[in-house]
Amino acid sequence: MGILGDEGLPVKGSVEYYVALAHRDRIIRGRHLAASNDQLFPLTFSGGNDTLRIPPLGHLHYAYVSVGTPSLSFLVALDTGSDLFWLPCDCKEGGCIRSLPFSSGQVLLLNIYSPNNSTTSETVSCTNSLCKHRCPSASSNCPYKVEYLSYNTSSTGILVEDVLHLITDDDQLRAVNTSITFGCGQSQTGTFLEGGAPNGLFGLGMDDLSVPNTLARNGVASNSFSMCFGHDELGRITFGNNGSSYQKETPFNVGQAHPTYNVSITQVAVGRNSSELGLSVIFDSGTSFTYLTDPVYTFISKSFNSQVQNKRTSFDSSFEYCYELSPTLNYEVPSVNLTMKGGDQYFVTSPTLVVDIEVWSRF
Repeated sequence: MGILGDEGLPVKGSVEYYVALAHRDRIIRGRHLAASNDQLFPLTFSGGNDTLRIPPLGHLHYAYVSVGTPSLSFLVALDTGSDLFWLPCDCKEGGCIRSLPFSSGQVLLLNIYSPNNSTTSETVSCTNSLCKHRCPSASSNCPYKVEYLSYNTSSTGILVEDVLHLITDDDQLRAVNTSITFGCGQSQTGTFLEGGAPNGLFGLGMDDLSVPNTLARNGVASNSFSMCFGHDELGRITFGNNGSSYQKETPFNVGQAHPTYNVSITQVAVGRNSSELGLSVIFDSGTSFTYLTDPVYTFISKSFNSQVQNKRTSFDSSFEYCYELSPTLNYEVPSVNLTMKGGDQYFVTSPTLVVDIEVWSRF
């Protein structure tokens, strides 16, 4: 298959552009669907393995997933920092978003899931081993409420089971449908109503309820996944896959009371300054920015500031270090390099955030 061009697509970078890309990918892959067999192959979503970062939806990464019978497509945020997969579902008043208008005049329409509209849907009872919340009675539907780090941000509803539509991520593209437990999110709050994960969130954590663990428990994929975020805002996600041999790697720190994707950094280098300060950090694709504690934060910020030539300015109390830029002024910033446990080095690709003050002041 040749490389497809952008002919006939909307303006690159627009919401319509990313939606059209994913739609075209689903059509192309759908033409090649065939019967599956009992062997385990790497899997991805039925619409393709693309991950997307859509600037109007913030700094998270998204993918299209298909659920139910007949299937519905949802643009969900990919979150390694939480476990539950949930979709907006049978929404209570004000608890879900059905469309997102943007300043450009574009409108992104969002599907809403309902167990009553899917012939393969079942509610999860309180006797199910996956039900971890207190129930009014054993015969009740299993409730859930997940609260997130963002202020006043949560998802509340009941657990349901339905079919997640996948395909093998190889040349054959065989259909693999498997039952999965997820949240019927009847009420969302906080950033979920402001454009962050407006159409659902895909939990990729280590708990039994997470999607990778469910796929392994169902015997359709090995208990691993790989996720890539590209510089062009496109990436890939595959289940039952360890990534490519040319990728760098570092081991996870296991044995925690609350298992997370915890890794160790053994050295930090900022331009010409380096430090042997070690720290453990959590890889969380559902968090927009990197958060550090002292003394590492102080070392990085002061080393960075000492090597930036631009004039420092007071812009907003949320940002400690801000610098003046202009459209005609070139600027250089020091590199930020992290040495991980095992010795592999990772360069931070975007150590700065450029903010248009005129646009910012209008919000």
